[in-house]
Amino acid sequence: MTDAARVGAPGPIRLRLSAMMFLQYVVYGSWLVTMGTYMGQGLRFDGAQIGAVYGTPALAAMLSPFFVGMVADRFFATERVLAALHVLGGALLLFATTQSGFGGFYAAMLAYTLCFMPTLALTNSLAFDHLGDPAREFPRVRVLGTIGWIVVGVVIGQLGVEATATPLRIGAAVSVALGLYALTLPHTPPHAAGTALSWRDVLGLDALALMKDRSFAVFVLGSFLLCIPLQFYYAFANLFLNEVGIPAPARTMTLGQVSEIGFMVLMPWFLVRLGVRNMLLAGMAAWVARYLLFAYGDAGDAAWMLYIGILLHGICYDFFFVTGQIYVDQRADLRFRAAAQGFIAFVTLGVGQFVGSWLSGVVVKAHERPAAAGLAPHEWSGVWLVPAAGAFGVLVLFALLFRPGTRDATPVPATSPA
Repeated sequence: MTDAARVGAPGPIRLRLSAMMFLQYVVYGSWLVTMGTYMGQGLRFDGAQIGAVYGTPALAAMLSPFFVGMVADRFFATERVLAALHVLGGALLLFATTQSGFGGFYAAMLAYTLCFMPTLALTNSLAFDHLGDPAREFPRVRVLGTIGWIVVGVVIGQLGVEATATPLRIGAAVSVALGLYALTLPHTPPHAAGTALSWRDVLGLDALALMKDRSFAVFVLGSFLLCIPLQFYYAFANLFLNEVGIPAPARTMTLGQVSEIGFMVLMPWFLVRLGVRNMLLAGMAAWVARYLLFAYGDAGDAAWMLYIGILLHGICYDFFFVTGQIYVDQRADLRFRAAAQGFIAFVTLGVGQFVGSWLSGVVVKAHERPAAAGLAPHEWSGVWLVPAAGAFGVLVLFALLFRPGTRDATPVPATSPA
C-alpha cells in the first residue's frame, strides 16, 4: 500500500459513509427485532409460521452472492444499485404491512429480503472503496450502524408499538430515504466490469480447498450447527420478552448492542490473551448461558437473569462471529480470502439460519399453551432449553476437535450487527 493510500479519507467522506451505515441499520433493526412480536400478537401467526418468515432473510442471504457477483460487481455503480434496492425494498416492506394472511406476508417479506440482504455487503464494499486506511477507519464508520440499531430500538420501545406494523412502516420510510440518499454518495464504479463471469468466484468454491484442514472443517461444521440454535434468539426473543412482561422489550434488547460495542473495543486485548480457540469456545459458552438464563428467568424476582442474558450479546456475537471472521482471514490464502468469507457467510447466515428459523418455529409451536388467565401463550422455559442443549453440543464438539493453527490473530472489523 502506498503512503497516499494510507492517508485517511477526508472528514466529509467519513461523515457521509457514517450516515449511510446509520440509516442502513436503522432499517435492519426496525423489522428484524420486533417482527416476531408483530406476527405472533398482531397477525396471530403460530410459531411455525413465524419461523418460516424469519427464514426469508436466510434464503436471501444464500441468493444475494449471485446478485452481487453477477450484477452489482459487473454492470452498475454501487451507489445506484444501493439506491434502487432500498427504494424498491421500502415499497415492498410497506406492502408487507398490508398483508394479514400468512401466504401474502411471507411472499412480501421474501421479496423484500431479496432486495435488502445484498445491501449489507454493498454498503460495506462502498465504504471500503472510499476509506484511505480501512483497517483504522472502517470501525469508526461501521459503529454508526450499531448506534442506528440502538436508536430505532429505543424509539420503537418508547412508542410501545412492537405488536403493530408501525416498526415495519418506519423501516420502509427510512429505506426509501436511504435509497434517495445513496444517490448522493461518492461514485463507486463496478469492480469487475468487463471481466468474464466465473461461477467459482460467485459461489466461493475456491474456499472448499480449506476443508482439507480438519480444524477448518470442524469450524465450518460448528458454525453451521451453532447458527441453528442462535436463530431462536433472533426470531423469538422479542416475542418472549413481551409475553413474560418485560417493559419496552425493543428498547431493552438494545442493551445487547451496547454490550457489543464494548466487547468490540476490547477484542484485541482478549485475542492476545485468549487466542482464537478460547475466544470461539467462550462465545459458544455464552450462547448456552444466555438460553439457560432465558429458560429460568422471569419478569419478577428473576428478571436479572433476562437482563444478563441480553447483555451477553457482546460475547455471543463478537467472540464467535467476529473471531470466526478473523480465523477465516488467517487460514485463507490471500487469493481466496473473499471467497472464504463468502463461503462462511453462505453456510452460516444462509443455510444455518434457514434451518434454525424452521426448527425454532417448530419448537415454539410445540410449546403453545391453551388460553389461560395469567399464563403466557407459550411455555418458554421448554423452548429455551432446546437451543441451550444444541449450543452445548456444539461447544463440546469444538472443545474436542478444534485445534487451529498458531498464527497471530489480526483483528478485522465485523460486517453484521446481529
